Amino acid sequence: MSETDWQEVIGVMGAFVLVTAVVTMIIWQFGSTWRAKALLAREQEYRKLAEQAVVAQQETERQLAGLRERMESMERILKEVE
Repeated sequence: MSETDWQEVIGVMGAFVLVTAVVTMIIWQFGSTWRAKALLAREQEYRKLAEQAVVAQQETERQLAGLRERMESMERILKEVE
């Protein structure tokens, strides 16, 4: 092999390593972006679920307040009947 043959082999190997590195970085960045989007979607779902839980808790508290009022009313009526 002559000197130029070795230079060509080294050049091809260098190009292959460069292309491999670039492709790897592109795949890595797409994976990072995909994971970030998935994490954001999951956080939004958790936020929505937490908001629904708060609304449900407020509704339950409202119902309990109404129930307390009715119980107090019934107690007053029973005390008047005695």
